[in-house]
This record gives sequence, C-alpha cells and structure tokens, in this order.
Amino acid sequence: MSDAAQPTAAEVRAAAEAVKAALDRHLDAVEARTGEDDPAVYSAFNALAAAAEAYDERLYDRYDEVTPFEIPAADDSLPPYAGPDDPHALTVLIRRDYAVAQPQRLLAQAQRIVDLDPETEGGPGAGAVVGNSVHAALGVLFGEYEPDEVASRHKEFGLEEGDSTLWVSAADDLPEPGEWLSTPFDQADPQQIVCRFDVSSVFDDELLDDGDDDDEGDGVDDEDDVTDGAAADGDSEDERV
Repeated sequence: MSDAAQPTAAEVRAAAEAVKAALDRHLDAVEARTGEDDPAVYSAFNALAAAAEAYDERLYDRYDEVTPFEIPAADDSLPPYAGPDDPHALTVLIRRDYAVAQPQRLLAQAQRIVDLDPETEGGPGAGAVVGNSVHAALGVLFGEYEPDEVASRHKEFGLEEGDSTLWVSAADDLPEPGEWLSTPFDQADPQQIVCRFDVSSVFDDELLDDGDDDDEGDGVDDEDDVTDGAAADGDSEDERV
C-alpha cells in the first residue's frame, strides 16, 4: 500500500476515540436495557463492532499492528435496527429444512396416521394414496402434527434436519386479516428484526476447524496421544452430538 493511501496518525487516533465513545454508549444501553432482547442494546452492539472494525483497519494500515478483538464478519450480522422503538405488533418467521432420508419410514408413519383416523388431512380414501406418494405423506404428517412436534420427532418420521432459523420482526401495527396470505414472506425486512436464532451444522464445522488449528500447534506429543487412543478404542467411530 502506498503512503498516500495510508490513514494519517490523526485518523487512527480519531478511530480509537470513536471506539471509546461506542464503548460508553454500549455500556449505557446495557445499564438501561428494558429486557433480554432490547433493540437499543443490539444497536449499540452493532455500532461498537463497526467502530472497532474501523479502528482495527486503520491501525493495521498505518502501523501494521492489530487489536485482540474478534470482529464479526459483515455477512453474519444484521443491518442496524430501523424498526419502531415501541412496537405494537410482531411477526415470527420460522424456516426449517429437512431431507427425506428414509421415504419408506415416512410413508409408513403417514399410513399409520390415516389408518388410526380416516378423517385426517386428505379425506376419505387418502390412505390408499399415502402408501405410494411422499407428497401425500408429507401433507398427512404436517396436517396431523404441529411443526414443533415434527421437529422434535423428525427421525421417527424418516426426516433429517438441515438448517433452521427464527426471526422476530417488529411492526407498528398488526396487519389486516388476510393482508399478506398470498405472499407471506415477501415483507421480511432485515432492518425490522429484533432478534434471530440460527441453527446450522456449519457452526459445528467452524468449531471443529478451530479445534484442529489449536491441535496443530501442540507438537508431536499430541500425535502420539491420538495414536495411542485410537489403538485403545479399536474400531469405534467418533460420534458428534
């Protein structure tokens, strides 16, 4: 990088002062928070992260030094909250992905539901269709059980979990009945989200990668330990929960 493109010492100092101010605002928001998911705390957190990232970049560009802070990647964070301060309504958006890992188990479970209750989703005669159609079986399954119960019993139904997410979005007013039924997910605005919760195997992979990095720096002794452990365990395979 050329000298002309480098930040000045004054700019680095200004970035450091911005971090200090953001720290104070974050502490003020935490001390005055009104609940576990106070949007003011979330906003102050984002501002602090942005200020720290700007300081880290300027410090490196000017002095080739870094801070000990871990700045969340921009792709993993939500934009600053721009919803109402006192929302009078909220929307909960849930997405859960599944793979049909065992179609025959799914079909058998759906057939059992129909056999026990002929009036279940699908109407009379649906039992004859379920045994041949995964599409019909899914309709029977989700017509009989709430999504949370399917999630807790997914293996029993021959399903394999994928990623899932839950978004809680704030609004000024509750929409009119039927207003969004034709396009239920088109109005999801990331800037209206109060909080979100994500579940993904990619997070487990990142933790495993971090563990592998730590192991690489431990020297040859660790390799001997791993070899000895494998010999003691025989042919057993590691199981990740």
